[in-house]
Amino acid sequence: MTEKTKKTKTDLKFDYKTIKSFEDACKKVGVDPEKLPDVSMIPEELQQPVIASYKLMIIYQAINNGWRPDWNNRDQYKYFPWLSVLSSGFGFSSSFCDYALTNTSVGSRLCTDSSDKAMYIAEQFKAEYQDYFLYSA
Repeated sequence: MTEKTKKTKTDLKFDYKTIKSFEDACKKVGVDPEKLPDVSMIPEELQQPVIASYKLMIIYQAINNGWRPDWNNRDQYKYFPWLSVLSSGFGFSSSFCDYALTNTSVGSRLCTDSSDKAMYIAEQFKAEYQDYFLYSA
């Protein structure tokens, strides 16, 4: 059985779609959702993306349910959503697997072990991605 198809007993018991909000993710990983990073020391226009990055890391941690990417393992697939800013707004395009590239277009913590999870996160947590990627004054 390959790393791609291997599932642990924990994976079979946990339905990642039960994580529907940042608060759900915090509850799963044991973090207080009211305690966000202190960003008072950085410029105001950079505060929102830093907090959104933190939220996305918590969301991925909860949905990954103990799975952690091994960046030294080229045989372990790592999926992340491909998002686009369109004239009609912010949208989800598809999910990609990052296989043995020397660079990345997404934060290394923001990946999953399945395309389905990556697509779910992109669709369910669109607001967090908007806060992370888009500038708002």
